[in-house]
Formats: sequence, structure tokens, C-alpha cells
Amino acid sequence: MSTSTTRPARPEDVDEICGGLPETELGTSWGDRPTWKVPRGPKGKGFVLYRAPHRSAVDPSTGEMYDDLVVITTPTEVEKQALVEDASTPFFTIDHFTGHAAVLVQLSRLGEISRDELAEVITEAWAAKAPKRLVRELFGE
Repeated sequence: MSTSTTRPARPEDVDEICGGLPETELGTSWGDRPTWKVPRGPKGKGFVLYRAPHRSAVDPSTGEMYDDLVVITTPTEVEKQALVEDASTPFFTIDHFTGHAAVLVQLSRLGEISRDELAEVITEAWAAKAPKRLVRELFGE
């Protein structure tokens, strides 16, 4: 039996998890969008982005633009598809992200997964963008 206790993920967990990873910073990208980044080059590499409402992402049941989307990078398209195709998770994609290794999730639906599951997805996103040295240090390799 696992000694870790898990609970449903909450919106504030996104920043807590991202901020707890090595050498991360909350900056901006796509103009003014809050984006968690790791040091790579002069601007850093984003791995989690708070997406602005846009007509390319609408709730199919209401026709309204989603106003609480987070974009999380995935290591590859394979991981993206695994998350999107798993009906037990709230992750999805839209046409705008075809060919991009990233998933979307509504902050309001994070409680459908555990904090541990969210941490795993975000940590994999970080590892896909972080310098290899940092990844080796975090995972003890």
C-alpha cells in the first residue's frame, strides 16, 4: 500500500507543482499569457500555459469559449494521445493543437484526477523542456 496520500487536484495545485520543480519561473508568452518556463535560451521554454479564451476552443455543450484552460506540454504525441484517449481523465485537444505535443484541461475539471496524477503530467512536461542536467538531477540519474 502506498504511503502517499492523494486528493483531488485543485486549480492552485498547478502553480504549486510548477513552482516546486527545479529552476522554474512564472513568466509570460503569447503576448501576456502566464506561462511556467524552464531555462533554455534567452527566453526559456514554456511547459504550462494559461490559455486565453479563444474561438478555437469552445464548450460543445454551450458554444461558449472556455475561459479556464491550461495547456500542458507532453513529451511526445504518443503521451498526448494516451492522455486524450483515456476517458477517465479530463485532458483533451482541439484542432488548433494538431501536430503539437500538448494537452488542454479546464481548471474547473482538475478534481477529476488526483493531485499526484496532475503532478506526474506536469513533471513530464517540465522534463520534456528542461535542460538534461536538471532532469538527471531531479530523477537521480
